[in-house]
Amino acid sequence: MKGKEKACAGLSYLLIGIIWFFVDKEMRNSHFVKFHAGQGIVLLLVGVVAAVLNTILVIIPVIGWLAIVAINVCLLILWVYGIWNVLTGKQKELFVIGQYAKKLKL
Repeated sequence: MKGKEKACAGLSYLLIGIIWFFVDKEMRNSHFVKFHAGQGIVLLLVGVVAAVLNTILVIIPVIGWLAIVAINVCLLILWVYGIWNVLTGKQKELFVIGQYAKKLKL
């Protein structure tokens, strides 16, 4: 695995890496980058859903606020886990949501 592939895979957990994946043909041909781009896309979609949910939960005192914190901590853990897997050169699915990346046709 080249350094360029590792960089693109790591950045796939941010929007810039997902864009890089779709623009660069060399990155689309890398199995490692393709795996992490899929994981990043699913995490991004879950993050968007969580943001919408957070705007609803904010109106519920205490329980809603605690739910927002729990959701955001879970997203942070998934994000760190994904980047850690890139840095260690592993292709492990993200907990709970990673299985949905297999269904993407990348």
